[in-house]
Amino acid sequence: MTAVRPWDVFTSAEAEIRAMVADPRWQALSPPDRAHVLAARILVTPDGDRWLFGAHARWHLHDPADGRWLLAPPPRGTRARQVGHPAAVLPDEVIPEGSDFHAEPGSTQAFIGPDVSESLTERVRVLLRAGGRRSELDYPLTAFGEIFASDVPSTVAAVWGTIMWCAYAPAFDGNERLITVFGEYLCRPLPGDEWVRWLPAPPLLDLTTLVAERLRAGRPKAALRLAAVMADTAQILLSDTRFRPRALALLTMVEPMLRHQGIDDAHVDEEILRQAWLRRRPARLARATLVESDPAAHFSHSVYDLVDTLRFTPHPPAAAAALLADLSDSQGVLPGLLDHRLRMAYDELARAGITGTSAREQTEPDGFPVQGRPGGVSTAPAPVAEIAPPDRGSTAAVLGAAYAMGLAWSRLTGAKLPERGLAGQAALVRKIIHQRDDRHTGHT
Repeated sequence: MTAVRPWDVFTSAEAEIRAMVADPRWQALSPPDRAHVLAARILVTPDGDRWLFGAHARWHLHDPADGRWLLAPPPRGTRARQVGHPAAVLPDEVIPEGSDFHAEPGSTQAFIGPDVSESLTERVRVLLRAGGRRSELDYPLTAFGEIFASDVPSTVAAVWGTIMWCAYAPAFDGNERLITVFGEYLCRPLPGDEWVRWLPAPPLLDLTTLVAERLRAGRPKAALRLAAVMADTAQILLSDTRFRPRALALLTMVEPMLRHQGIDDAHVDEEILRQAWLRRRPARLARATLVESDPAAHFSHSVYDLVDTLRFTPHPPAAAAALLADLSDSQGVLPGLLDHRLRMAYDELARAGITGTSAREQTEPDGFPVQGRPGGVSTAPAPVAEIAPPDRGSTAAVLGAAYAMGLAWSRLTGAKLPERGLAGQAALVRKIIHQRDDRHTGHT
């Protein structure tokens, strides 16, 4: 007999609102009418928190201090009741448009979980081999010079850049075959350690730089070839949910250039080309490119993902705060970006003096590891040690979300991330590094 999931008020409310937004009549409603319908479906938990399933098909939590509605996953399984509120309490930004409910769900798992499948890797290998045979004179390396040797053609960089831009969180373990195929082209070892490569996420500008330079040089066919390499790589990546949302977005941006030759010939400036590509992205894929269009919103979504991956803990906001405590926040802006539950947990850590932990790490002389950091690996603050995911997949999901959050913070503030990962991530890695993941398994 099939097990029946226990009824949950948040799941029920979510299903009801999804059905309403999917109804064709939703588009005909005026914004005030949409707000009125949603305000009648606000949930209130026993602690007085008010919750709304709204824009981006995500939950929003009302901040009693300043009236803002901030992204926050709900405490599923908690009692709540539906209480009508005046529509005026809902700002426009939490009202669903409709297209935002069609976003690709993707996956928060890092590649410190299941490897990329062998078939995907082999298809990338074939594409890379063809790109590697091109001349660097015809395809000069105008981006990713910190990764590849100067005699590597930009067709190779186009494959790499597409993979890294499309990845939810480009952190790969040492057993990852997809990174290994680039070995002969690298100019130096990748950042990280013998366990994990914590790789930077390139901006879309790095990809458009490769194409725009060829257009400026009067080589439109070479520019088309680079765009085709990006599209081919993104097409391959679609089969892995950790790449799929951004791979879809990149395809919608690049393919018009391939179908309508000459459409981008005037865009010889990389920033203008980037803007042209972003304008082509359909509304349903907007969340996948928030990192380019709205870094603050992208950070908020990354924090949402992080809290959601920690549902197995007794108090997810406290667990998330322990990982947020790794971020360098010299300007003190982080608390203002958090919902009040997260903010209270983070402030408690700040009073204990354990925020900014990774930022305070100091490099010791070679051969002399920092005290308390076995093998020179950073130590997390004590609360992170209490995060115990039930399995490797859950750990990979937390690691992916935590690294994505760190990258989003870096994009938003310019804060540098340690090459060996943030302290809390390193602590979680040590819990699973002895486990092998050679056999490809499914992931969520």
